[in-house]
Amino acid sequence: MSRVDVHHHVLPPQYTAWLRAKGIDASGGRELPDWSPNSALALMDGYRVRTAVLSLSTPGTWLGEGLEAARMARVVNEYSAELVKDRPDRFGFLATVPLPDLDAALDAATHALDDLAADGVSLLANNGGVYLGDPAHDDLLAELDRRGAVVHVHPSDLPAPPVPGIPPFAADFLLDTTRAAANLVLHDVPRRYPDLKIVLSHGGGFLPYASHRIAAALFAETGRGLDQIFEDLAGFYFDTALSSSPAALPSLLAFARPGHVLFGSDWPFAPEIAVAHFSGELDRYDGLDRESLAAVNAGNALALFPRLA
Repeated sequence: MSRVDVHHHVLPPQYTAWLRAKGIDASGGRELPDWSPNSALALMDGYRVRTAVLSLSTPGTWLGEGLEAARMARVVNEYSAELVKDRPDRFGFLATVPLPDLDAALDAATHALDDLAADGVSLLANNGGVYLGDPAHDDLLAELDRRGAVVHVHPSDLPAPPVPGIPPFAADFLLDTTRAAANLVLHDVPRRYPDLKIVLSHGGGFLPYASHRIAAALFAETGRGLDQIFEDLAGFYFDTALSSSPAALPSLLAFARPGHVLFGSDWPFAPEIAVAHFSGELDRYDGLDRESLAAVNAGNALALFPRLA
């Protein structure tokens, strides 16, 4: 039973060298891992991943300087496009864009989607504390909606210091994704841009588990009906990266719409031992019959990314 991995990171050598030259040796509390196309393919072959959709992790390319961020976004996107060109059966890619520079982000998305045949766009949940859904992002979201684009939302560092001893990837990342999802619904993005296909990382963070509490808060804030709010929250797509445990899956599968749960590994930031654990838990989960498991592993992603089918 093959898989399509929609949360699989790319680390182009030029990008990694650039981060290290800036003094960035870790991302989200994890050291920058070794990565190469061959090591990616070896991991994929070991865990039945037919195709991996590559994307950049936090911190993305924005480190405070716009021209440099735009240049590095182009480097990453063109590197990823070449991998797909060489192995279209094994790789897809989601373009990175240099938010918060809106004009540069629009340029990068247009170049990647029109000229590089990107399979979608990856956006960080927050950029400098401004969360997705903020009106400042409307022009970008409108353009992506016009194209019916897939938008993968990846967590970033919270706009607050981490708790000593608790690395950001352990808890802060889940809150960051949850904040972005709630903010997107708060600003009515699913209704205003209905052709966006938004994928939330890591099972949506805390969203499935806390959905009723979040919906109550959004109801009080917006006055919109609870049914509409629940529909919008559940209408996101969700990847299973580090989130396919027997504790997390019941909440995720009960909450998400049918067809909206997608396999994700988070490799190489998630080491192979974690990929083995969570992919194994997914295969063993008795709440999914064979047909439903095949949909999570590959079928739902193939519907979302027609080129891969």
